Amino acid sequence: MQPGTGVLSELFLILNKVLLISVDRWLGVTSPGVVEKLGCSNLPLSPRQRELCSRKSVLLPGIQEGARLGVAECQRQFRHERWNCSTNQQVPVFGHELTSGTKETAFIYAVMAAGLVHAVTRSCSQGNMTECGCDARLRGGGSAAEGWHWGGCSDHIQYGTWFSRKFMDHTVKNMSTSRSSYTPSTMNQHNSEAGRQAINRTMSTDCRCHGVSGSCAVKTCWRTMAPFERVGTYLKDRYEHSVQVTERSKRKTKRKDQRRLHVDKHQLIFLNKSPNYCLEDRRRGIAGTRGRRCNRTSTGPDGCNLLCCGRGYNTHVVRHVQRCECKFVWCCYVHCRRCESMNDMHTCK
Repeated sequence: MQPGTGVLSELFLILNKVLLISVDRWLGVTSPGVVEKLGCSNLPLSPRQRELCSRKSVLLPGIQEGARLGVAECQRQFRHERWNCSTNQQVPVFGHELTSGTKETAFIYAVMAAGLVHAVTRSCSQGNMTECGCDARLRGGGSAAEGWHWGGCSDHIQYGTWFSRKFMDHTVKNMSTSRSSYTPSTMNQHNSEAGRQAINRTMSTDCRCHGVSGSCAVKTCWRTMAPFERVGTYLKDRYEHSVQVTERSKRKTKRKDQRRLHVDKHQLIFLNKSPNYCLEDRRRGIAGTRGRRCNRTSTGPDGCNLLCCGRGYNTHVVRHVQRCECKFVWCCYVHCRRCESMNDMHTCK
């Protein structure tokens, strides 16, 4: 296992054990008290994480929710593409992509770190924790001349960001976003931080009006996180514009006069080019696209031409039955017709 991959594997193991289920572990929910009963000593943690867990055990539900958010959003963003962020029953659940150093690895680390920040911050804002709450730093400020002031409950992303760093990142000395070479560990840490910064960059300012007869003489404003779907869309754009960097072990073979590459902290970076994901490769955990449903009329990534990698597609006629033309009948039931339709479904050869 490459350096820096163990933390995500541990995160997924926690999620699996906390939910106490297998196939649906990403979308499951625990009954009240399950997390507390497990305890930090029963979870697959490193010594550093176990010590953090023992001090912050109230955050375990946030860890669970953060992992669920990250996996679900990854699968939503890539549901129409050759790599659809599929997961395995075993660890690492993302298979080869967790260690491949590709753009997909970059997105996984970014979205999982962002999910942890989002979940922990939301827990703080909802008052579920005693050591953090709303971000009170802005209160009392504003502009009286413009008729608004800071108030309400601003999301305290600083605490969520701190916890995400402490839980996920290994300490890497002399890490710099301006150097031209990376190791797999520093690449993963850079992308995790880019995911955390995505929470901050997608925040918005919400306001509520106050005044006589519904006027907006004064506004109370606060900072709030975007829905995680918007964070995922932002990170998908970062994925599309990710930057390939040089692995430090290979840098000696490059020309000495090669220009230094400046990498912004908000960019996603990767070391290796991605495979095409067209054909199944069990050794590398690639499922391929055979049997995937495609859109015959689309020119996008979900189109049969691209998704099926030029192999063609099969067409099946599927009967769809649903209730239709429903009417309320007095008194008191709803009467519906049973409607059938025949639709074409296309799957990759």
